[in-house]
Amino acid sequence: MSLTSAERRGTDRLKSLLAPLGVAAATGAVVAYVGSVDPNEAGHYPTCPFLFLTGLYCPGCGSLRAIHALAHLDVVGALDMNPLAVAVLPFLLFWWVRWLVRSWQGRPSRTNLAHPNWVWGFLAVVILYWIVRNLPFGAFLAP
Repeated sequence: MSLTSAERRGTDRLKSLLAPLGVAAATGAVVAYVGSVDPNEAGHYPTCPFLFLTGLYCPGCGSLRAIHALAHLDVVGALDMNPLAVAVLPFLLFWWVRWLVRSWQGRPSRTNLAHPNWVWGFLAVVILYWIVRNLPFGAFLAP
């Protein structure tokens, strides 16, 4: 028995939702794990290689503790650990919702997330954050 065109469209729509829903499930699993296994206790996670080798913080230092704090609805604690990671979350959520909606509508997903100028701008912000959090006047950005 062959599928009608409406059934085929419905099947294709469900298949296109698998990727965004899979990313949501994986993200939920990571947040649940980090939320239950406290990164503030020594020995649960490896040390940041950049911090270990240089003694300086990388842009991601404090992200696990920020995720742990967010999993426990402690936004202030998360901002204290890694404000850049917390600030990026609304943008990631926006892009994920856009991807989910486009998949649901059956529209092709774009290969690029943003205009190259936005990507270069974000890269500049990350590098500036990386430098400033390791300077004496930027100590408030350190985890």
